[in-house]
Amino acid sequence: MRGEFVIFLDGLGKLDKHALYWIARELVAHPGAGLIYADEDKVDSTGGRFAPHYKPDWNPDLFLTWDYIGAFKVLRTKLARELCGFRTGYGESRGYDLALRAVEQIDAIDIRHIPRILYHAYMEVEAVKLDETHLSRKAKAACIAVRDHLARSCVNAVVNESDEIPGCLRVRYILPIPPPEVTLVIPTRNGLEFLRRCLDSIKAKTNYPCYDIIIVDNGSDDPATLNYLKFLQGQPGLQVIGDDGPFNFSRLNNLAVKLARGTVVGLLNNDLEVINADWLIEMVSQVLRPEIGIVGARLWYSDNTIQHAGVVMADGVASHLHKGIRRGENGYFGRAVLVQNFVAVTAACLVVRKKIYEEVGGLDEEFAVAFNDIDFCMRVTACGYRNLWTPYAELYHHESASRGYEDTPEKKARFMTEIEHMRKRWGNAMFDDPAYNPNLHSESSEFQLALLPRRLERSAG
Repeated sequence: MRGEFVIFLDGLGKLDKHALYWIARELVAHPGAGLIYADEDKVDSTGGRFAPHYKPDWNPDLFLTWDYIGAFKVLRTKLARELCGFRTGYGESRGYDLALRAVEQIDAIDIRHIPRILYHAYMEVEAVKLDETHLSRKAKAACIAVRDHLARSCVNAVVNESDEIPGCLRVRYILPIPPPEVTLVIPTRNGLEFLRRCLDSIKAKTNYPCYDIIIVDNGSDDPATLNYLKFLQGQPGLQVIGDDGPFNFSRLNNLAVKLARGTVVGLLNNDLEVINADWLIEMVSQVLRPEIGIVGARLWYSDNTIQHAGVVMADGVASHLHKGIRRGENGYFGRAVLVQNFVAVTAACLVVRKKIYEEVGGLDEEFAVAFNDIDFCMRVTACGYRNLWTPYAELYHHESASRGYEDTPEKKARFMTEIEHMRKRWGNAMFDDPAYNPNLHSESSEFQLALLPRRLERSAG
């Protein structure tokens, strides 16, 4: 190989006629690139193109669930030689193994994604790939590749095939012994029915061995709620503190976190209801990874449609992906059921190490109601951490049950003020989210194709 870069293909598809131009363009713009990948679609026997896969920018945790980079990849030749190319023992996941070994040697900034369709997979080949026997065989080989990658990285984890989507993986990170204490913070005002259901579900279904709870009462005046809070005050592992000031979600959480005993803090809305018993084990095992800042959960409405599966910023607003899809649906290329990185997740249910919470100064109290979680997540990301969403921590979210919606002129005015504050603080970061391809519609939670890409220099083919 004489070239400085080498293109790897599997022979089961074809390059777009403009592929080499866009690769060269990317290398001119980013001469330090070590690995380049692009979007792809399928092509039938008549040349018709369909099923486009518009991928995120480099997403390390999503990549541990399946080889979303795909068959077409560009590697620096020197690195390819050092890695000795493909290895035996990985079957049809040999390309995945190569990519995993490559990313271990490349800084994240030098893993480049071209958001244009540069590779077309043959439809006949794709039909074979969807065969259950083929998927199972490939997933087993992928498990070996990821296990080897984690072992080389000295990460204590278990890798298995996903229960929800054939051919994909789940990585379970092992908690230390003993596990850290977790403090769960729950602001509330009245809403006795919701608070009681939330606490009862935590107590009955949470199998994490060491946690305590701080309830922040923001001026409850309902007699039944006050009696319940008085009862809670005497319960082991549970503390009730009061704040009678005007509602400010950031202030209420900051007040409680200062008192938290746990080295890990969970922020929870009072209108949550736990679904799976190991929700907190999953979230804490993820957040203890040194590179991870914040971990969010999969939240469901009462009718078993998605309320939260990650948040993206595009065109200056924050949108929840996959909102409204039903249980059992995998979403866009499995992204409703796979662990992945996001810049932001909702504070309706998140966990973070207390040290990181304090490092960034907690929630900004200028954001009294909206965007405090988005701003918090973005500040954690700016400090060099990766945020993460996991579908393996599941709770019902009876949304806005306690505080209601933005449905008065005063609330709408405050909401618009907070939007402007976010846009001034974060600028372009509110318009171009690495977890969301710029060719997808910014106001859709369903990964619909945009009429025009958000940034022309990153547009699709």
